[in-house]
Amino acid sequence: MIEASPTGDADAEVAAIEAGAQDFEPAEDGATLFITEPTDLDAVCKALPEFGFSVQSAQLGYRPKNPVNLSGAELEEVEAFLEAIDAHDDVQNVYVGLAG
Repeated sequence: MIEASPTGDADAEVAAIEAGAQDFEPAEDGATLFITEPTDLDAVCKALPEFGFSVQSAQLGYRPKNPVNLSGAELEEVEAFLEAIDAHDDVQNVYVGLAG
């Protein structure tokens, strides 16, 4: 996964296609999240600046194949658990398969 910000009027779809990314989606603060195969991460990361994007971060990550939907009470319980585990000093990343 590569998070990149446009350096002008760059087109994310064109950049994704030309750089070799599998998919893209909007990220926070006007950035774009480019999804790649793990083997293509470095090549796509190096190609994005040619198409008007400044790479903010690039890392291997996980995306759920079957996202889970929870009720309000269940979601609150899971969020409390995730906040507690994320606050632990030994935890670096947490991946969750929740929808939405």
